[in-house]
Amino acid sequence: MFDGKTILITGGTGSFGHKYTQTLLARYKPKKIIIYSRDELKQYEMQQKYHQSCMRYFIGDVRDEHRLIRAMHGVDYVIHAAALKQVPAAEYNPTECIRTNINGAENVITAAIETGVEKVIALSTDKAANPVNLYGATKLASDKLFIAANNMVGGSRPRFSVVRYGNVVGSRGSVVPFFQQLIDSGSDHIPITHADMTRFWISLQQGVDFVLKNFERMLGGEIFVPKIPSIRIVDLATAMAPHLPQKIIGIRPGEKLHEMMCPGDMSYHTYEFNDHFVIAPAIKFFNRSNDFSTNALNERGKLVAPGFEYVSDTNPDFLTVAQMQQFNQEAML
Repeated sequence: MFDGKTILITGGTGSFGHKYTQTLLARYKPKKIIIYSRDELKQYEMQQKYHQSCMRYFIGDVRDEHRLIRAMHGVDYVIHAAALKQVPAAEYNPTECIRTNINGAENVITAAIETGVEKVIALSTDKAANPVNLYGATKLASDKLFIAANNMVGGSRPRFSVVRYGNVVGSRGSVVPFFQQLIDSGSDHIPITHADMTRFWISLQQGVDFVLKNFERMLGGEIFVPKIPSIRIVDLATAMAPHLPQKIIGIRPGEKLHEMMCPGDMSYHTYEFNDHFVIAPAIKFFNRSNDFSTNALNERGKLVAPGFEYVSDTNPDFLTVAQMQQFNQEAML
């Protein structure tokens, strides 16, 4: 599907952008891969790793609509990964988070429509489901913008969809590298915000593969949610540092005890497939059916039970300490 195509990744110098680029180059023969981001140092460092003839590097911010339009000329597919993601930072810098995550999303949509992009997938987060922090609220607003964009274009292109998943093992700023840094520095304990805290758990490669597959599945307007395991944070600390005691330090500003990906209020619009869920739009699409029970690959799903929720603490699939050790080791390769 990606052979001979031009793909643009916003926030492309991040963890996801690196792995997505690596995967595209290994599996396909794209015409161009455009890395769009605002940090020249990260772009320089990424160029040293990925310098194939198809690679292009554009310095630009998603807050800049005109630069996005220039970058998207001739682009077939867009992956919108750019965001301000740190929960405490968003709480203390709310306007900056809004400008990047909401205004930036609107700019990506406008640029994609102006340049006739074929398909756009925006990366979301479990924190966007019933949000309690500003980061989650901005990503929920972003999700709604991308879904509604399908009505803006009617029967024309682009098609816009959203992918929502949980904590990515080893991504920048996440808990695994934080714990590892403490272990390497000789810390005498591992800080735990709450003893009961749980999270959804996915590797970077699994996230990339899920996005790649959903470019084939997407009709436009749906939110894709993968079926993935959960972990207990205390078990993660035990898996990484069984020799260190754990110290409860309290929940950080804006932090949830458990994460949700499919809210119960959306159960009437949620379909269960073999390895994922699809949350269909709550708004009516005027140019086509709102039936998302069958995707573009002709895979069929069924409506979940009324009130169904997909939450990290009630997820039937939990990793044990031993499974977590193996999962983390493979995910960090």
